[in-house]
Amino acid sequence: MRYGSVEEFLGKGQLAGSRGPVALIMAEDEVELDSTLRHHLAGGFSRILLFAPPDLSPGLEAAPDFSGRIDRIDDDVFAEDALVTAVNRVMDAAAGAWLFWCYNAEYLFFPFCESRTISDLVGFHAEERREAMLTYVIDLYACDLDRFPNAVSLEDAHLDRSGYYALTRKEAEPPWTEKERQMDFFGGLRWRFEEHVPWTRRKIDRISILRAKRGLRLRPDFTLSEEEMNTFACPWHHNVTATVCSFRTAKALRTNPGSRDEIRTFRWHNSEPFRWESQQLMDLGLMEPGQWF
Repeated sequence: MRYGSVEEFLGKGQLAGSRGPVALIMAEDEVELDSTLRHHLAGGFSRILLFAPPDLSPGLEAAPDFSGRIDRIDDDVFAEDALVTAVNRVMDAAAGAWLFWCYNAEYLFFPFCESRTISDLVGFHAEERREAMLTYVIDLYACDLDRFPNAVSLEDAHLDRSGYYALTRKEAEPPWTEKERQMDFFGGLRWRFEEHVPWTRRKIDRISILRAKRGLRLRPDFTLSEEEMNTFACPWHHNVTATVCSFRTAKALRTNPGSRDEIRTFRWHNSEPFRWESQQLMDLGLMEPGQWF
């Protein structure tokens, strides 16, 4: 169903008593929107809220086989912090439900996702008394930019197998003490082409899987207003982490006039083809199964 605004959607009480998990997907354009929606529906999300510009062409969300599972909401997706605003508008109405958020041309992977659903994942995480999960944005890119000038291709998708690092996260004010079990993560295209990326946008960590709470807010740096929900592990052992495999940075670098003509290829000696499977991501150390079994 289509709604003219977030307020109209929420006014219908559509999320009242929602059990989730619910995916919030923001479509900045039509690039791989179809595959993004199909990937997350196949992963077990009970519902998708698709935030899109009013003039975006009708597509998969109207397909009969997904009737009732996708709600399209017209939104100004190019406003400052548009996705953060959308998540926060939904937060109170969805209290108690598990949410996941991403953009189009981004794909959630978690340990053993080929045989387990998103409900299995958050159910296990909840049993460990965790209410949010750290996800890493792993850049995908096409190596053949002559064939794929926007760097987006499911068949030619590559990722960096190394070049990732973490720094301890500190308080924003003096004495800048270290935050317990929190780190800022970097790597991928934002690291290799950092001269084209504002420093506030270089982190690759997000808290993009969370249990909604009244009053909880997503912040512009993709952390949450409740600090314990920003931690990568609980005090007693490591927890599951997940990845969001994303063409968004590659697409932006190839679309932005300031970087487009300076980037001839994204390929380097640490590029390898993406196999679209969770085992590859775990083997590369890009996500953590924790106590998952």
